[in-house]
Amino acid sequence: METTTTAPPIVATTNYASFGARLVAIIIDVIVIGVLQSVVIVPILALIGISFIPELQNADNIDEDQAIGMIAAFMATMGSLWLLSSAISFLYFSIMESSKLQGTLGKMALNIKVTDMNGDRISFGKAALRAVGRYVSGLIMCIGYLLAAFTEKKQALHDMIASTLVVKK
Repeated sequence: METTTTAPPIVATTNYASFGARLVAIIIDVIVIGVLQSVVIVPILALIGISFIPELQNADNIDEDQAIGMIAAFMATMGSLWLLSSAISFLYFSIMESSKLQGTLGKMALNIKVTDMNGDRISFGKAALRAVGRYVSGLIMCIGYLLAAFTEKKQALHDMIASTLVVKK
């Protein structure tokens, strides 16, 4: 008696989130992240500005070494603020997309979610990889993001990097 096994048929899904829905979701997320970053960064910038006021009032009496020191301190602070800003964005996407909500506030507003290739919830590690991949997607005029408009599964570059999908709920 000969038995044959057949693989279950592959069912094509058309449940992928559209490029337009993803675009609106990221616009919402950029606004949310901007508010979060402002709550943290604006007070820091205010403190920096206040600390520079006495130095700037005596600008005529500043020698070259003091000026270089002020510029170096300002540049170091701006670099630190960029790192803090990036960390806020990274954590927002990683935590929200790996949570049971499976999406950021923007994605939830558009009724879409992030899944792995099997439609399951992604781990924090995969969400973190996806968040890092966002930087790669944005490197060259956001072409990595635009890929979602043209790929079969509506995947952006960061989705391909992390093996994730964005689908309708």
